[in-house]
Amino acid sequence: MPGRHINDHQKRLFMRYRQTDGVALAAARAGFSTAAGYRLEQERHLPSSPKPPRGRRRPDPLATIFDAEVVPLLEAAPGLRAVAIFEEMCRRHPDLAPGVRRTLERRIRTWRALHGPEQEVIFRQTHEPGAMGLSDFTDMNELGIIVAGAPLNHRLYHFRLVWSGFEHAHVILGGESYVALAEGLQNALWLLGGAPREHRSDSLSAAFRNLTAENVADLTRRYDALCAHYGMTPSRNNRGVAHENGAIESPHGHLKRAVRDALLLRGSTVFVDLEAYRRFIAEIVGRQNRHHAERIDAERAALQKLPDQRTADYEETVVTVTSSGGFTLRKVFYTVPSRLIGQRLRARLYDNRLELFLAATPLMTLPRGRPQPDGRHGHVVDYRHVIHSLRRKPMALLNLVYRHQLFPRDAYRRTFEHLLEQTPPRDACRIMVELLAIAHERACEAELASVLAADIKAGRQPDLKAIRQRFAPDPASLPALTIPTMPLASYDILLQGAAA
Repeated sequence: MPGRHINDHQKRLFMRYRQTDGVALAAARAGFSTAAGYRLEQERHLPSSPKPPRGRRRPDPLATIFDAEVVPLLEAAPGLRAVAIFEEMCRRHPDLAPGVRRTLERRIRTWRALHGPEQEVIFRQTHEPGAMGLSDFTDMNELGIIVAGAPLNHRLYHFRLVWSGFEHAHVILGGESYVALAEGLQNALWLLGGAPREHRSDSLSAAFRNLTAENVADLTRRYDALCAHYGMTPSRNNRGVAHENGAIESPHGHLKRAVRDALLLRGSTVFVDLEAYRRFIAEIVGRQNRHHAERIDAERAALQKLPDQRTADYEETVVTVTSSGGFTLRKVFYTVPSRLIGQRLRARLYDNRLELFLAATPLMTLPRGRPQPDGRHGHVVDYRHVIHSLRRKPMALLNLVYRHQLFPRDAYRRTFEHLLEQTPPRDACRIMVELLAIAHERACEAELASVLAADIKAGRQPDLKAIRQRFAPDPASLPALTIPTMPLASYDILLQGAAA
């Protein structure tokens, strides 16, 4: 019957019937086809007996080159890819057919299985509740996030409990650093309500890069102190061995895919401000944590109790305000009020801000800046800090190092470029400085920007006289208010009415 193998009993029946009948009749009586009968008549063995190995149907194209040329390459460079070896063989032997590539790959795979070097073994681990938490950073620039009209160069600090799968993600504006690790880790622990017994991170090579041995040792001591504050034992995986941190390396990919899907469903990668993007990330991570809610609740009972308060998640340094009206820190120039020139300030450096102190007195908080991608200095400038001096020296605006950062809004920058095209540089600088002074003194930065944008759109220069009248009226033109003095007897009447 079709689809069924011929057994030994059928072969014996066929040979017995064949003594008196023809091939077709003997095969029919044995239960198989005439063609099978002619084939079985030529075979001397039963169907169940072992068959001799089938020989090659065509010559081996690698017979002369595999042992002589391919094997020496594999022994000399075990990491060499099969496709690279095939290209080298084609260069040496131009007559080698393209279809040989798959044969060569199979032959190389077999050789490596029999004679290749030993491979690293991954040892699966068992974990207990509350035993280990992991931290790592992952780059998110490939998603093309736009915040406040500008691309956001950022990473995510990612924390995860191994046993329950609890996750926390924190948007990091700079690179990997102790400040980013300390802030993100503490946010995760206080959100979780407890601390694991061990905290593992990678070697933080990006945080230690370009630091002296003394600074590296200082960062190591601060990291150890951070873990000790929460009763955690610090540990690190070996540099370049990502699978030792595998319990968080793989979730990196899951988190990125979840963020990418959420962005596609949202229909836009544009966010109004950084806080809106932070809420977006927190919502995604929260949804993922809900999938493991039962395990997370169970692991919370096994976590260590948190201390009474957080520890420092900033770096502190001392800066001197120079005659330029600011100070330079980490290749970024910051402006401060000019009355602080010559003072030594204490600066607390966070991931996204700078807090300044004069002795123990808090002064102000500045947004943290970053150097340019090409290594040039960055600038964090507030025109209010320097406008009084710039008003006395308006030509300084023409070649000012941080001129582009001085303008608070894009309309001011485009207005200055328009003035430079239409008027002499001296007049352009004088008008622009006066406009900035009006924006500062009359607190009308946004309203003035809309007026300047309308002037640019209409192709006309700003009218200082009209702007002064609109935003800075002459004090003499203000109406005089006369407040009459009420007699004291009127208060007696009010008191009598209240008593009644």
